[in-house]
Amino acid sequence: MNATILYGLLEAAFIAKTMSDSWAKYMSEVGDYLCGNFMHRSMGLVCDNASEIEYVYTAVFPEKSIMQAILDSGQKNALLFVHHPSVWSYINAKFTYVQMERKLLQEFKNRNISIYCLHVPLDAFGNYSTGVTLANALGFDIESSFGQYRGAECGVIAKTNLHDVHDLTNVLSRIIGHSAKLYSYGGSDNKNGSVAILPGGGNDIAFIKEVYQIGVNTVIVGVSSLNQDTYTAHEFEKDKGINLIGGTHYSTEKFACEAMCSFFHNIGIQSVFIPGNPLMLDL
Repeated sequence: MNATILYGLLEAAFIAKTMSDSWAKYMSEVGDYLCGNFMHRSMGLVCDNASEIEYVYTAVFPEKSIMQAILDSGQKNALLFVHHPSVWSYINAKFTYVQMERKLLQEFKNRNISIYCLHVPLDAFGNYSTGVTLANALGFDIESSFGQYRGAECGVIAKTNLHDVHDLTNVLSRIIGHSAKLYSYGGSDNKNGSVAILPGGGNDIAFIKEVYQIGVNTVIVGVSSLNQDTYTAHEFEKDKGINLIGGTHYSTEKFACEAMCSFFHNIGIQSVFIPGNPLMLDL
């Protein structure tokens, strides 16, 4: 498919004028590989290396192992679709993002492999979104959206017949393929069978206050660890009796990138999801 046509289809399906993001200002060390579109709005086309796209790879983060696997495949005229344009890491006792390796970016350019990113647009409530796809994977019934973030509603309120938070934690663990972490600040009861789902870095005080106002006492997030950035949210959860369940940044958002393969298949392009690695310190 002509690359410009593909990018237009992605734009029409996912990006609204209300949305904004800020990745580019943190990516100066690889700035010479970023296209003008991304420098301007930090979403959409990141690296413009191909005029034709014959194959699409999807991933949560552009990890070194993922980029290398694409290069090792020998594929050219391809697209790497990512939820984030940088790699989630833990360095010097802090969570942070690190940039794609320049050597790999040069190889992508040499082999006509473009990179495309939808962060806020893929978090925004919809069929392929991080919250909806996680709710679907868990077998929950989706009721509504909430949680304004950069021009999009990114949270999901869902219903489940599981009323014990330990059962909820076990189900999440089974679905994501590793242990989830429970902070049972509200006891064992999942009130009314309702759950708020905020994948990734959803344990934010503004979101948690909204959850409390809605009347939900159990929240599933990605990054649940207690640190200086999340201390206020944890204290609020303790005070209000809100249970917190964490599943890691990667594992709560991977379902959206897996689902994007269906989007590409539906428009006639072969696609495959490349698994990454959860950062267990997130919990």
